[in-house]
Amino acid sequence: MNDRQSAERARQTFTERFGAAPEGVWAAPGRVNVIGEHTDYNGGFVLPVALPHTTRAAVARRDDGLVALASLQHPEKAVEIDLADLRPGHPAGWAAYPAGVVHELRDRLPQGLSILVDGDVPSGAGLSSSAALECAVALALRDLLGLDLDLTDLVDVARRAENDFVGAPTGILDQSASLLCTAEHALFLDTRDRNSEQVPFALAAAGLALLVIDSGTTHDHAEGGYGDRRRECEAAADRLGVGLLREIDDVAGLGVLADGTPEGDVLLRRARHIVTENARVLEVVAALRGDADPRTIGPVLTAGHESLRDDFEISVPLLDATVQAAVEAGAHGARMVGGGFGGSAIALVEADAVDAVTAAVTARFAREGQAAPRTFVTVPSAGARRLA
Repeated sequence: MNDRQSAERARQTFTERFGAAPEGVWAAPGRVNVIGEHTDYNGGFVLPVALPHTTRAAVARRDDGLVALASLQHPEKAVEIDLADLRPGHPAGWAAYPAGVVHELRDRLPQGLSILVDGDVPSGAGLSSSAALECAVALALRDLLGLDLDLTDLVDVARRAENDFVGAPTGILDQSASLLCTAEHALFLDTRDRNSEQVPFALAAAGLALLVIDSGTTHDHAEGGYGDRRRECEAAADRLGVGLLREIDDVAGLGVLADGTPEGDVLLRRARHIVTENARVLEVVAALRGDADPRTIGPVLTAGHESLRDDFEISVPLLDATVQAAVEAGAHGARMVGGGFGGSAIALVEADAVDAVTAAVTARFAREGQAAPRTFVTVPSAGARRLA
């Protein structure tokens, strides 16, 4: 669906659900991160692009003090709660993400809200469906309430919703991509000082395509290893005497972690990933800024996957198999994307080789006893916006 069709569907469904038309419809995209994984909460560099897939939020104010949340993707899990009763963990599930944004701005809300959500960002695929939901609602509330908040402020509102209300210890990568990306560009973001640059990333003009492969293995940032990795990075920074691992710009500066203990070895490998990943982002950005053939970034992507697999230990066998199959079938480079422990991979391929690479990956999934993956070619798309 295009933006007009998406807005009309959300508007019509909202009217059927709540008995009156919404005051507007807003959309925010998911993202894939070209390079720069887990660097954001370490003050490092990231390079995401926005997907054409979006989450839409149709929103209207109400006068009874209630927050009503409904989703076309979760029709049996609608929530209605008093604005005063919002608190971390309540509501839970999908509704926690928009509720967290409302909670962040509750002091500026007059009476209540009705929110109808629709979207096509794959959930649990490492493509940031949660941030898309948060950012669509955050932009809607800013516009509806006339709040003096710029896009960077909204990034913080959405991130706090995910960190403090949902309980997922993410950085600012996902929300920044959803709100700040522009079409045909990758967003080069320094997460320490928040400076950003739109870097040209029009792959089609070079005869290339960015293939996204959803492994079907879902993940949840609010649980498990993501939080462990963040704590390990903080422990490594503490041992190194720095506030953020971003302050270390060469692996030679990590020697103090190599103390011969199992814990020291783990912290060394976690920190080494962050230091080398920051360098990979800078290498890719330099290539895209200049006149280098964008195919040259392919091996950098694959090196990033190897680091995530071996040093950061957040890949899973199916993602490793995906990357291997894509590269063996002719992809210039491939890597897992997202928080890890499941989700998706990307592969940089010749535009006329998309079918061949997809077939090779699908055959590998079959050999692994897995159902065929969902795949699609993505193009760098626009960030969050009002549709109607």
